[in-house]
Amino acid sequence: MELLDGKKVSNQIKEEIKAEVAKMRERGEKVPHLAAIIVGNDGASLTYVGSKVRSCERIGFESTLIQMPSTTSEQELLKKIKELNLDDDIDGFIVQLPLPEQIDTQKVIMAVDPDKDVDGFHPTNFGKMALDMSTFIPATPFGILELLERYKVDTKGKHTVVIGRSHIVGRPMSILMGRKGWPGNSTVTLTHSHTKNITQIISQADIVISALGVPNFLKAEMVKDDAVVIDVGITRVPDETKEKGYYITGDVDFENVSKKASFITPVPGGVGPMTIAMLLKNTLLARERHRSRN
Repeated sequence: MELLDGKKVSNQIKEEIKAEVAKMRERGEKVPHLAAIIVGNDGASLTYVGSKVRSCERIGFESTLIQMPSTTSEQELLKKIKELNLDDDIDGFIVQLPLPEQIDTQKVIMAVDPDKDVDGFHPTNFGKMALDMSTFIPATPFGILELLERYKVDTKGKHTVVIGRSHIVGRPMSILMGRKGWPGNSTVTLTHSHTKNITQIISQADIVISALGVPNFLKAEMVKDDAVVIDVGITRVPDETKEKGYYITGDVDFENVSKKASFITPVPGGVGPMTIAMLLKNTLLARERHRSRN
């Protein structure tokens, strides 16, 4: 069994981007600028956005964090998005999800300029991805592809089973794993809460990508020997014996599944760090695109 070490690979990617940014500075060019909007004070979102800002500092990006109260109206948020769309200094920005209930998430995603949508959520970017065109790939799927590539995991002709059909991970992952090229060229089954015989389907998979958000859903008896297991799930499970009052776990019963898998991602330290690294990579791509146009 080999660990797909997202922490290690994400650090390599950050160092590569840092070297690229240093060259930009030497040439007297504008460095990439990433902005993030966060509405409200959701603990997990604040932690996540905080680590994005620190990563920007580490690699030499400019970064802007815009915090808005949880009472922010949809109109106010859309106005702020419009400002960022028109600000030439900002290369890419994200609106941290989830949003408070008074705001329509779809409207917000649609309002972001596709050229600055480094999360890859806008329908224009999603459509381009589905058509194999050059675009921003959503950061988590992009990170999974990068892990598979850097660990030279063979995907050609393999049966990939994706568990979960979210727009952020499951659905894009099912498209990307079936595309021509590598990582890709696999035969994909997309499973979800209404899938019958889900255990039987998973047991036939060469590659399992679980993005369900159900702690320890994937058990050892559900996967075949030497399967590649990618765990996207991340859940805080309350535990009074821990200092923080909780522990973090994924969708996979890691201890037992790791004994059967050929490759597996840990939680934490697997897909999570890769998501931030690929968001930074998308921002670098955005900067390069804007430069080539101007």
